Amino acid sequence: MQFELTDQTRESVAAWIAHAKLRSEGFLFPSRVRQSPHLTTRQYARLVNRWVAMVGLDPADYGTHSLRRTKATLIYRRTKNLRAVQLLLGHRKLESTVRYLGVEVEDALEISEQTEV
Repeated sequence: MQFELTDQTRESVAAWIAHAKLRSEGFLFPSRVRQSPHLTTRQYARLVNRWVAMVGLDPADYGTHSLRRTKATLIYRRTKNLRAVQLLLGHRKLESTVRYLGVEVEDALEISEQTEV
C-alpha cells in the first residue's frame, strides 16, 4: 500500500525511528504487549482518543475511521474524482467508494463517466 507523507510527517517518523531505535525488519509502531509484535487497532484507537482529548476536542466525535473518511471526503469534494478516492481507500469496486462517501448514485456515475483513468 502506498500513501502520502508530508515533509513534517516524514521528519517526525524519522525522529521516532531514531528515538525508538527501530530496525528495518521490525514494525514502525511495536506493541508494548508481548503477545503482539505491533500496535493493535484497539491500542491505536485508544491513542487517537487520547490525542483528540489532549487538543481539547470531544473524543466521541473523532475516531480512527472518521479521520480516514474525512480525508477521502475532502478529496472527493475538491476533485470530484471517484477513481482517485477509490485508489486511495483501496476499494476494489467503485460502488464501495460511492457508498463509503455517501454520494448519490446518479451523481457518482455521471462523474465517473466524465473522469478518464
